[in-house]
Amino acid sequence: MTKINSLIKISKSTQRHPFHLVDPSPWPFMASLATFSFTVGLVMYMHAYHMGLNLLLNGLCVLLLVMFTWWRDVIRESTFEGHHTGIVQTGLRYGVILFIVSEILFFFAFFWAFFHSSLAPSIEIGSMWPPKGIKVLNPWDIPFLNTLILLFSGCTATWAHHAILANHRTQALSALILTVILAAIFTSFQIFEYRTADFRLSDGIYGSTFYMATGFHGFHVFIGTIFLFICLVRLIQYQLTQQHHFGFEAAAWYWHFVDVVWLFLFVSIYWWGGI
Repeated sequence: MTKINSLIKISKSTQRHPFHLVDPSPWPFMASLATFSFTVGLVMYMHAYHMGLNLLLNGLCVLLLVMFTWWRDVIRESTFEGHHTGIVQTGLRYGVILFIVSEILFFFAFFWAFFHSSLAPSIEIGSMWPPKGIKVLNPWDIPFLNTLILLFSGCTATWAHHAILANHRTQALSALILTVILAAIFTSFQIFEYRTADFRLSDGIYGSTFYMATGFHGFHVFIGTIFLFICLVRLIQYQLTQQHHFGFEAAAWYWHFVDVVWLFLFVSIYWWGGI
């Protein structure tokens, strides 16, 4: 191992290319092991198997620890060691784009399930949509308010991005703080909506498609809020500059993706699906 480390140091000192050759890291293996434990524990817990909850929580804790340490290493490599050159940032942008494309396909499956059930309702649910006995939510109540909040948060995220590009630090901080606050308000209203709804996940195909689609979107909003909050902390610590702010750029792209998905959810599930 010592010999390998010395060779890596020599190669880094004589590096004549703009690419980042990452150091050997235990985090990919640990992340895959934690994800596997989390998934198996979740399945066991859903089927009431013994020790399923313990395996689920252990996998989740290890996964969160790996996420923290792995991203800490990435921040160190980019901010303090200068490994994220222009061409490396371009590669990272392609990676984020491919990730968002995979997320689009993920939500496409939920929309497919919703329209498959709503466009041609089966006889088991009364050949009608919404199914008989389901009291749908008013789309012009909390859902419309959440739509305005999320769209406004997308505007403030764009404001923060342009402020960083223009080196207006005060504006960037104000816009990013406002974005995080709006995201928290959206999540609070979503929780309130779930608590006051007259149907649950177990209420047939309508409850399943509604809560799976909107619930996973809410989870993405939660992840995006953490993403933006970390960018806010890094901005406060002067780690995001005009030239090096890819972390925030990825967060902004992710947040705009969440905005667009919500628009489709509002129009299809809340408005059209409740007619």
